Amino acid sequence: MRLFVRILLIVLAFCALALAGGYGYLRLSLPKVEGRISLRGVAAPVEILRDGYGIPHIFAGSIEDAYFGLGFVHAQDRLWQMEMNRRIGSGRLAELLGAAALDTDRFLRTLGVRRAAEASLRHYDEESRRQLDAYAAGVNAFLAAGPVLPPEFWILRTAPEPWTAVDSLVWVKMMAWDLGQNWRDELLRLRLAKTLPVARIQEFLPPYPGDAAVKLPDLKALYGALEVEPVQTSSAHGGGGASNSWAVAGARSASGKPLLANDPHLALTAPAVWYFAQLHAPGLDVIGATLPGVPGILIGRNERIAWGFTASGADVQDLYLEKLGTKFQSREEIIKVRGGDDERITVRVSRHGPVISDVSQSALDAVPRGHALALAWTALAEDDLTLQAALRLAQSRNWTQFLSALQQMHAPQQAITYADVDGNIGFIAAGRVPLRKPANDLKGLAPAPGWDARYDWTGYIAFDELPRAFNPASGAIIAANHKIVPPGYSHHITAEWQAPYRARRIEELLGASPAHSVPSFARMQMDVVSLAARELLPHMSSITRRFANWNGEMSAERAEPLLFTAWSRELARAIYADELGDTFRGNWGQRALFLSNVLATQSHWCDDVRTQRVEACEEALSSSLERAVADLHARYGADWRWGEAHVARQRHRPFSRVPWLAKLFDIRVPTAGDSYTVNAGRVDFNDDAEPYANRHAASLRAIYDLADPQASLYIHSGGQSGNRFSPHYRSLAAAWARGDYVPMVSERRRLEAAGVQRLVLEPR
Repeated sequence: MRLFVRILLIVLAFCALALAGGYGYLRLSLPKVEGRISLRGVAAPVEILRDGYGIPHIFAGSIEDAYFGLGFVHAQDRLWQMEMNRRIGSGRLAELLGAAALDTDRFLRTLGVRRAAEASLRHYDEESRRQLDAYAAGVNAFLAAGPVLPPEFWILRTAPEPWTAVDSLVWVKMMAWDLGQNWRDELLRLRLAKTLPVARIQEFLPPYPGDAAVKLPDLKALYGALEVEPVQTSSAHGGGGASNSWAVAGARSASGKPLLANDPHLALTAPAVWYFAQLHAPGLDVIGATLPGVPGILIGRNERIAWGFTASGADVQDLYLEKLGTKFQSREEIIKVRGGDDERITVRVSRHGPVISDVSQSALDAVPRGHALALAWTALAEDDLTLQAALRLAQSRNWTQFLSALQQMHAPQQAITYADVDGNIGFIAAGRVPLRKPANDLKGLAPAPGWDARYDWTGYIAFDELPRAFNPASGAIIAANHKIVPPGYSHHITAEWQAPYRARRIEELLGASPAHSVPSFARMQMDVVSLAARELLPHMSSITRRFANWNGEMSAERAEPLLFTAWSRELARAIYADELGDTFRGNWGQRALFLSNVLATQSHWCDDVRTQRVEACEEALSSSLERAVADLHARYGADWRWGEAHVARQRHRPFSRVPWLAKLFDIRVPTAGDSYTVNAGRVDFNDDAEPYANRHAASLRAIYDLADPQASLYIHSGGQSGNRFSPHYRSLAAAWARGDYVPMVSERRRLEAAGVQRLVLEPR
């Protein structure tokens, strides 16, 4: 027995030493942030000053060397994220994750994102190519040094390949994909046309408040009474993506100079989507948000201008029904599969674009028999120069140069707000939007017959005719995914603007003060009053007094926001689950405008189609409340707090899918807000495990003070490092949730006075 105990202790000690040794070794994957490193590919010394937040401030003798430095620090801090991003866009996940990733790879190989990036690169000018190559050289200089790789590489037993300029363009196109998926709503209309008349479909996907619904043809007649199998089509239209940006002129600020605020909303990830950095070189002094894997400051300021991005919501995708007898171009793609045989797929491309029904089950199941479904998308154009525009934007010094840079902004269209030190404010919805013929009666809202030329695009809206404003008389600009075109605008941008709840709230808050400041803008960015909740409350308050002392403020500490959201979830099920049938689960979301319309004027949605008995909406409200309360008791007991249920889930790729790894790599923090508050936090009702978790929120917040650019502020949702062993992995998350900020200081004197870590990259 003594011998057994002794052996057991020795084994345990050995295991402990092995774990400690492994932990110590993996900690060597943390970046070197002080000293000197000799590298090939850099022309002159590059200084990298890291501040206390882990943000690198890169000082170089040329713009190319500055981008070399950015590539180097991206690789130091976010190498795994970069590896995953390029694999996603290139359709190469199965090489790493096995057969479970095949569906994603098949779709993205068919979409042809990497092929489109390769084609686009050939259209970039020499200066941009040099900057892209310098960035890639910085990444590869880090890899050539033989670093200890972050833990994800060890867990999955893989190593990164050299970086290329195409890898950078791939992720820019994937960001465009994330910001423009109108094709899902087109699929939904195609599916619903089998059981619902057009009028009902347009009630479920309502027009912008005050606008008439687009007059569509009879979709059932258009597609024919063809049998298709039921399918769960998903749609992003209900909750919607979100972003805010607003600016005031000097007449409406305490300093007499413009202020600009921006908070683009994206799916929350760990590490965060963005990485903050400063680039300083002759002809370039810019600070703000970068995308790991991509050169350039995409959102930020230089010494003279500041700019912010929000999604315009433009319809830049169309689906086309193609007859199977149509002649398609085709190519073979080979997908390598970890632990399995290679898979060979045939990609078909029509004259409109790739045939996605070959690889998307939702598209295949929805399409009428004898047809295929092809996708036209602006980002697949060979001459897409979007990243070139971003590189030029950072060097712009006035409105004229700003507009000149954005002429090459192609995909996706963005509403880009502007302010400068001379006192000007403006915005332009920059990017390509298809020109659709007057005879096109579908207006991009439903799949079009590909054999009918009236549905073909005829080009893009001319840059000079895109929506814009410069120094408006109101002294303010607001962009919050709402309708941004003036009355009588001559072109069709979209019929699916997001409901103006956030835009109206921003307008209210701007009007509440005669002179704004950085602190007032910070309070606005954290505002959690839901105008959607206020719109629905009168209907709900007639059923219960639980909301008597609540004004629609989605505070993390209160119980009412959780009860309201749970009630909305059950009310949605009661009202439209029967009409949508098999498509319900994929389209179960926070559809505040639709619910408001139903409770106000469209009570026929409260009918029970199964029993043919008319249910009053009051009965639906009452029964939904009972189900919501029972569900909340089952989930949380008697103590309800919105912030605990509405925890921001920043999900790691791919470890969030593995429970024990998710606990190590995911970032979770309680948050306030809902889909319709300025401080937005979108939920997914279809997730039975966590239906109220915050999955889509402000990926960053920034406030730019053009009176004193050094007083500007920013923050993003996670931390600068993507390495789980780093203190900067989640160091910003709690501050982000509270509404705190990081100083956006770019003056070297101030940086060094506050304390920095200095690393010098020297030519070998």
